[in-house]
Amino acid sequence: SRSQYEHAIAVLVGKAPAGFAIAPVEGPLPEAIVPVTLPSTLLERRPDIAAAERRVAAANAAIGAAQAARFPVLGLTASAGFRRSDIADLITAPSRYWSLGPTLAATIFDAGAKKAAVGQAQASWEQAVATYRQTVLVAFQEVEDNLAAARYLDAAAAEQAAAVAAAAEAETIAENQYRAGTVSYLNVVTAQATHLAARRTANDLAARRLVAAVLLAKNAGGSVSAPKIP
Repeated sequence: SRSQYEHAIAVLVGKAPAGFAIAPVEGPLPEAIVPVTLPSTLLERRPDIAAAERRVAAANAAIGAAQAARFPVLGLTASAGFRRSDIADLITAPSRYWSLGPTLAATIFDAGAKKAAVGQAQASWEQAVATYRQTVLVAFQEVEDNLAAARYLDAAAAEQAAAVAAAAEAETIAENQYRAGTVSYLNVVTAQATHLAARRTANDLAARRLVAAVLLAKNAGGSVSAPKIP
């Protein structure tokens, strides 16, 4: 699993998995520092929100294009030529003509197609707006979920640290009692198992806190804090 994680990180940083390695860290897991609150402007960095916002802008522009297509097209043209039908008069100056003026092009009857195109563009815009709103709401939900998870995991980690300390003290007491001959070694083994289980739970909480911090950074659109490596 560790090798697969290394390979995935290598791909994310743009390196070949075969030539990428992360040295293992001895000791306790690094502590993840998660802020209590985050500015909502961080969500603007999320690719899905930026894409949804651009789709709204494109749909809005499409409404203008469809609306403009309903009106006649006015353009300026220039033309020149001859207007005599007699071949002998084609080379005379009075037979030449030229004109410069506007031309008007419009569809006489389109059975409401252009009006329907405007309605379609407006409906597409409303759909894009609804999608954008839903994308933003989902982003807020994901960030709030991870903030709540980080907060509760911090509280759980503090309680578990006290449990680890108490289990370590109980193990020490059991060892002293065994040395004094007042209890059997089974009491020591039981205390050691309890201490080990408490430490494993503490490590599990530390890992879950790191995952929550990473997910928070991902859902917020970028890094919000850096893990403190002891």
